[in-house]
Amino acid sequence: MFTLQQIHEAHSKVKSGADFPQYMQDIIDLGVTSFETFVSDNHTDYKGENDFSISSDGFSEILTIMDECNAEQFKSDLKAHQQGQTDYPTFLNDCAKSGIEKWEVIMSEMTCTYFDTKGEAVLVEKIPTV
Repeated sequence: MFTLQQIHEAHSKVKSGADFPQYMQDIIDLGVTSFETFVSDNHTDYKGENDFSISSDGFSEILTIMDECNAEQFKSDLKAHQQGQTDYPTFLNDCAKSGIEKWEVIMSEMTCTYFDTKGEAVLVEKIPTV
């Protein structure tokens, strides 16, 4: 089992989207099997083996997620973030403006799927390994 403290320590090393693959490896090593991050308040639900789950607190400020998804704008913003051009708070705001409600990471598949407010997958990405 893992703790939120361990996850926060791993996440503290992330400065941009370019650091995401190493973060993934770090939390896999902790025993995380999947997680969902919700853009509106940034809370994350983490899952591990044997139905273990733990949730992080969200931000007190709630972002409004646009009802209409702008997939092309989101993809452009995501690319910029992954190249280290934006910080995490900017990325969350960009997601909200583009209608992205959450993303889900499945460690066994090494995929990150971004969902709109209708629950439809907007983009499925393969997470690079380190």
